[in-house]
Amino acid sequence: MPEPQADGFAAFKGWNLHWRGLLTNQQGEWWLALQVALILAVMVLPGWPKPAALALSSLHTWPVQVLGSGLLVAGLGLAGGAFFSLGASLSPLPDPKPGSVVVRSGPYRLCRHPMYLAVLICAAGVMVMRLSGVHVVLLILMALTLRGKARREEKALLARDPAYAEAFQHSWAIAPWIPGLNWPLKQPSS
Repeated sequence: MPEPQADGFAAFKGWNLHWRGLLTNQQGEWWLALQVALILAVMVLPGWPKPAALALSSLHTWPVQVLGSGLLVAGLGLAGGAFFSLGASLSPLPDPKPGSVVVRSGPYRLCRHPMYLAVLICAAGVMVMRLSGVHVVLLILMALTLRGKARREEKALLARDPAYAEAFQHSWAIAPWIPGLNWPLKQPSS
């Protein structure tokens, strides 16, 4: 399959977002809504309980902040690479855009869902910077949400293009070192 061409704002076209879809979950809008809500919660919610309450205040030093910031920057870098690799095939919805192509370059050589991995790395960075139990829970909820969204996305990609399974059968899904975030692709049933 040909790789997508870089076309300015083409990545933001053809998403087919509408209120009816949000009510019916036609293209997986509920997964997107849950993902956006969790990203906002990670960004906005303060750390709780406070590190001092956990006797971790001595850990809330500059090395911890540097580690968290490093994770955040790494996640943003990975997201940028995945964004530019997808080009016109980018969609916030798990169902692929009509006419989109399967991308196998950039971060997609490493895993099937590098954008989701990037979101998790960013959320982990915020969790580390805030030393927050709430952010641990948000990170787990984010991982479960992105797993569900990725599974729906793969089902749609396999239905549209059975060669997807062959192209990515040896790739890890999101993160091979985290239980539940790596699964084999199943060949479409005939």
